[in-house]
Amino acid sequence: MKIQTGNLYHIKDEFFDVVNDDKLMTNHERGKKRPTYFTIKDKDILWFIPLSSKVEKYKKIIDKKIEKHGFCNTIIIRKIADTEAAILLQNAFPTLEKYIDHIHTVDGLPLKVPTDLQYEVKKLFKDLLGLKKRGVNLFFPDIDKIKEQMLEELKQG
Repeated sequence: MKIQTGNLYHIKDEFFDVVNDDKLMTNHERGKKRPTYFTIKDKDILWFIPLSSKVEKYKKIIDKKIEKHGFCNTIIIRKIADTEAAILLQNAFPTLEKYIDHIHTVDGLPLKVPTDLQYEVKKLFKDLLGLKKRGVNLFFPDIDKIKEQMLEELKQG
């Protein structure tokens, strides 16, 4: 499978068992392959950013963050395929291609995120990674530990 930034994918339950990080958003209904993940390809590592259909829940969280900090750069609400979705940058994590179950499709065709939204998500994600390097960690999962684990799996083949 050719993995591309901006496509949406579903992940195998096996990944969550292997990584065992209780801060990860797991597949809600084991076997149902939810949530859908926006993907950023970074060499051999894939960054998965969960999407949620619980837009009202996340609008309230965004409002609280804006009230407290003046902005929110960890969650954005945008339309994807004519449906609003919460893009949960704070829940992003690294993974490998072998843990992808399948690409997300609509009417049998792969759903690709519009280019302008891809740029926005990649920029916000890069900014969050930059903050983390400077000691401000806004990610819920332990992305350093997971990335190290994924790179070790690659070495072992």
